[in-house]
Amino acid sequence: MPVRIKRVYEAATADDGTRILVDRLWPRGISKEKASFDTWLKSVAPSTELRKWFAHKPERWMEFQTRYRDELKESPDLDDLRKRAATGTVTLLYGSRNTAFNHAAILAELLKDS
Repeated sequence: MPVRIKRVYEAATADDGTRILVDRLWPRGISKEKASFDTWLKSVAPSTELRKWFAHKPERWMEFQTRYRDELKESPDLDDLRKRAATGTVTLLYGSRNTAFNHAAILAELLKDS
């Protein structure tokens, strides 16, 4: 089934399927009333330490991917996310301004390969 990624600030669309926020922190500037998602899986987001180390620096992207995939092996919600992705369309929501270098892209790739 399709796995998509989208900034949490983008409007929900009918083809999003299940919308899952995959950030550890609540997105800035968005109220809980206006946030449109089905569930929030903090445990599949990078750890605070890894997120701060990466700081969305492109030169750290390759190492970030390796470290993040290692962290995901310990996530209690990764299997649940895989099951959701196997049964229907899933849109992973993230807050980062950087659309090229963000953890949701890695997570989506991992789910597509499952």
